Amino acid sequence: MTGNKFMFATGIENSYPTILLPDGKEKRVDEMEKTGHYQNWQKDFMLVKEMGIEFLRYGVPYYKTHIAPGKYDWSFATETFSYLKKIGITPIVDLCHFGVPDWIGNFQNPDFPAYFAEYAAAFAKQFPHLQLYTPVNEIFITAMFSAQYGWWNERLQSDHSFVTALKHISKANVMAMQAILGVRKDATFIQSESSEYFHAVDPAATALARFLNQKRFLSLDLTYGYPLNADMYEYLLSNGMTKEEYRWFTYNQVKASCIMGNDYYVTNEHVVHPDGSTQASGEIFGYYVITSQYYRRYRLPIMHTETNIKMPYCNEWLLKQWANVHRLKHDGVPIVGFTWYSLVHQVDWDTALREDNGNINELGLYNLDRKIMPVGEAYKNLIKNWNDIITEESYGLVFYNR
Repeated sequence: MTGNKFMFATGIENSYPTILLPDGKEKRVDEMEKTGHYQNWQKDFMLVKEMGIEFLRYGVPYYKTHIAPGKYDWSFATETFSYLKKIGITPIVDLCHFGVPDWIGNFQNPDFPAYFAEYAAAFAKQFPHLQLYTPVNEIFITAMFSAQYGWWNERLQSDHSFVTALKHISKANVMAMQAILGVRKDATFIQSESSEYFHAVDPAATALARFLNQKRFLSLDLTYGYPLNADMYEYLLSNGMTKEEYRWFTYNQVKASCIMGNDYYVTNEHVVHPDGSTQASGEIFGYYVITSQYYRRYRLPIMHTETNIKMPYCNEWLLKQWANVHRLKHDGVPIVGFTWYSLVHQVDWDTALREDNGNINELGLYNLDRKIMPVGEAYKNLIKNWNDIITEESYGLVFYNR
């Protein structure tokens, strides 16, 4: 794999959930289409190279590639992954990013895990040189936005629909890992999961905040077979998960092949009110504190797999995130990579893709004309200045005054 090489990365944003438009029609939101990647993919890959980045979070659209049970269209994947190999960029392969093919329906479909595992095995056979995978991106966010908030895909709003989506997506994630390992035994899985924290705004909100701070772990608890506490176990069982479904995760985890990728944005921390409502709090604890909590729980190597902030705060945010990552590494947390997400500006993430407005979100290393942004220059310099040093630090003890 990468050995002790630290993975500086970026990503091509490839979300594709379905949303409901004001006229009542359903639409597939394809970020690769909105940002012009389908027309500019070669140029985009060369921009990655220009940045001095060797690792790219990248995936072709699942909904266009898995066209029916046992049937696949590998044309775009063959072009893109062949080109990445040619120019020496290592993909972290993103297999499912917030949506499924129309013929599967949505995440309430109990057949999704089997279909997705079939796709993962077929993908690994088609591209045997690929080793790094994120089977399902941000499981917790996918389930919350699709089945708790009612924003995407099935657009449901209940604990029962959330648990249904969560168990199906988490099982699909594990089954995909098993399927890929059946093809390539040395595959490594870099989960990309949202790292969250909930702050009680006053004592009356403490119990709910405590509950939410356990709930945030559920997707990784299931994926890694981590034993749940009684409250979370009861929550899952009272909302449709059976004891047998829960035990399946205990007996099928593949933790030994995993890196716990986690994402951190300024919106990842929340305040909890006594009436049960929550709202974004902004950065209170920050990446260092919250990632330390996740590391103590799972004891896995870590990669910071996503972060960004809109202009003009990008450069300051980049330095802050990097300082947190580097501090974690020096404090003995095995952190193996860092990612500014994404390569180019995004579109309509100001409404979490719920509205089809065409609003450009200035979050990328480059704009949509593929011109470098100030944060692109800053990240390029950061990589140049730190690449050799951070890799050197990975090999042995580093003594310095705290």
